[in-house]
Order: sequence, then C-alpha cells, then structure tokens
Amino acid sequence: MDTAPTSRSWLLDQFRAAANRKQFLLALRDLGDGARRWQLWGYMGLHEIRQRYRRSVIGPLWITLSMGITVSALGVLYGAILKVEVAGYLPFLTAGFVIWGLLANLITDGTRVFTAVEGFIRQMPAPLSVHVYRLVWSNLIIFGHNLLVFVAIALWFGLNPGWSALMAVPGLLLLIANGLWLTLLLGLLSARFRDVPLITGSVVQVLFFITPVIWQPEMLPGRPLLLVGNPFYQLLEVVRGPLLGHVPPLETWLVVAVFTVVGWALALLFFTAYRWRLSYWV
Repeated sequence: MDTAPTSRSWLLDQFRAAANRKQFLLALRDLGDGARRWQLWGYMGLHEIRQRYRRSVIGPLWITLSMGITVSALGVLYGAILKVEVAGYLPFLTAGFVIWGLLANLITDGTRVFTAVEGFIRQMPAPLSVHVYRLVWSNLIIFGHNLLVFVAIALWFGLNPGWSALMAVPGLLLLIANGLWLTLLLGLLSARFRDVPLITGSVVQVLFFITPVIWQPEMLPGRPLLLVGNPFYQLLEVVRGPLLGHVPPLETWLVVAVFTVVGWALALLFFTAYRWRLSYWV
C-alpha cells in the first residue's frame, strides 16, 4: 500500500521527473498532437453543448437568456445599493459577469476534465490534451452565447468602445492561454487528490467577491494589492477594459504575461512528471 511522501521528497520527485528530457518532449508532443486533432475535440465540445440542451425548445439560447436575466436583475439591484447610474454600471457588470463566467468555468470544470472522461482515457488512443482543448472549446461556445448579452446591453445604452475594442482579442487569447494551463494543472491534481475540486470551488467563490466583478475598482481606494496583486482581476481587465472603451495599462499586460509564463511552467512540470500515471488515477 502506497504511503504519502513528504512534501520535500515529493517536490524533488517533480523536478527529477521534469528534468528527464524524454518525458518533457513526450509531454510537449502530447500537447501538440492534441491541438492538431481539432476536429475531434471540436466535435466533442459541440456534442457536449447539444447534449446539455437536448429536447429543449430554444436549445443553447437558454445560456443567453439566463445570463440576460441575471445581469439585468443584479444591475438594477446593485446599482441602487451602490448608488451608481445604471447606464454606466450595467455594461460594466455584464462584461465582468460574462468574462468571469468563462474564467470560473474553466477553473471549476478543469478539476473534472480527466476524471469525468475516464472511459475515454482508458479506451480511446488519443492525446490526453484533447480533453483539455475540448473543455476550453465548449466553454468558449458558452462565452460566445453570453457575449450576445453584453452586445445587446452596449447597444441599448449607446456604448461605443471604438477601436480600443480590438484590444479585447489579444486579451481573450491570453485568457484562453491561462485557461489551458489551469485546466491541465487542476485536472492532474484533481485526478490524484480528490479533495482538490472541493477546495477549488471554495477558492473561486472567494475570488469572485474580492475581484471587481460586481463592484468597481474605484470603490475600493487605497487597496492596490487586491487589484494589482490579483492576477484574476488582471485577466478580467485585459478583456473587459477594451470592451468598455478603456485600454488596459502596461502593468496589467505585464502581470498577465508573467502569470501566463509561470503558470505554464508549473503545468508542464506536473504534466511531464505525471502524464503517464493519469490513466491509473482516474
């Protein structure tokens, strides 16, 4: 019967395994082969959405309708509580909710990315990263449906972000890049330690309240650590800012870039060390 290794020996094992050049190249090959099989994970992602709304009258449009009702109700309620104008607050809230929904779903769903498809992993000869790409793709489809709500709100209140809205494209690409490594890392950890999904769910709830999604950054003066030091706020802002007509400052892009590089390095370390054990864990 296996015994739990000490934290020090466990970390040393990670670095020894990651130092194995062959395993590292196999991990990179898995990610590359998985990306090239876009038809497979593309179909799997679409099939997942279709199955979720099978026999529904309006199908995936329930996603858009649900988001529209939620942000409209919260916009009126919190607009009155926070004493801000709805015309300026509702687009901010909608953009934040839509983007946070994508980020939060990638994190929480990422904890089940491998354990939920154990049958596929054991029977289908495909790169493990296929399941990571599938999950990110299906959440991007949901994000696209929810984004229609923001477009409708922006048109209703006459919001014109101008050319700065184009900056949301590289911001979204950075968010996707972070979603990939978060899904990969959390999926591996959750397959090994089944308490990780529960912990992750609680952490995401806390992050929601300390990140400016419902409340605006200027409502918390003198607390820069909750903003500059919060990478999830920065990930939110590189997409939300351009959609609202604001170009994010350089420090926002730098924080996101550092978070992306460090995150991928950590995810590759674990993927290199434990990729071959995943079929036993699930």
